[in-house]
Amino acid sequence: MMIFNSDLDNTLIYSYKHNISDEKICVEIYNGREISFMTRNSYELLKKVVKKVLFVPTTTRTIEQYERIDLGIGVSKFALVCNGGVLLENGKEDKEWYKESLRLISVCFEELRKAEKVLFEDKHRCFDVRNISGLFIFTKSNEPFISAHGLKRVLDLSLVDVFENGIKIYVVPKKLSKGMALKRFKEKINGDTFIAAGDSEFDISMIKEADFGIVPNYMMKEKAGGNGVIFENKFFSDGILNFILSMAENNGKQINDSLL
Repeated sequence: MMIFNSDLDNTLIYSYKHNISDEKICVEIYNGREISFMTRNSYELLKKVVKKVLFVPTTTRTIEQYERIDLGIGVSKFALVCNGGVLLENGKEDKEWYKESLRLISVCFEELRKAEKVLFEDKHRCFDVRNISGLFIFTKSNEPFISAHGLKRVLDLSLVDVFENGIKIYVVPKKLSKGMALKRFKEKINGDTFIAAGDSEFDISMIKEADFGIVPNYMMKEKAGGNGVIFENKFFSDGILNFILSMAENNGKQINDSLL
């Protein structure tokens, strides 16, 4: 069985801020507004993909944020949300998975509390400081580089990572990575080939853990690492899904050289 773990935002779906195509499908509505879209081509390709492989959305989104998305394929059998700290099976939370996630990061709780305190006092912060299910800390800053630097000065970076994503700031335990989530998921699912796709630092550990990784050109090979990392030159979501279909139709043995 082929397993396809994919990030969502800027990998398969795009916010209203991106002019992706005149042919696009709304996949997320929030407070009455259409806020996320897929290209029509990707929307149709994904329907074909899920008939041939096990598709596992793997996202930093919370459960509530994830559940706002409608990809046109029904409820996925599995989804990893909260950066892999929460596993949904047929839309229901796996309580044991969550307990194990908390156990894995228990040594980081003091660092998360420290991060909350620093961010509460940060004059550049422009959003609530949120503790996401006890797993990681999130906020936004008008000066994300300065805010991130302040966190890095006081936190134990052997235990937690500090990420900037635009104006968003995250403090995430190192053992709450998407790579760790994929490693744990492999122990749960008997798969022959694991393929992962993503577009940001959050996804690098997952790309390295997979048999094949799909990343955009701007993610340097030295950073993504590993054999089988594919640098997609086409429109990213369309290229990802075409590649997955090609692999599935050839039993995971053939790679389209035009994608390398």
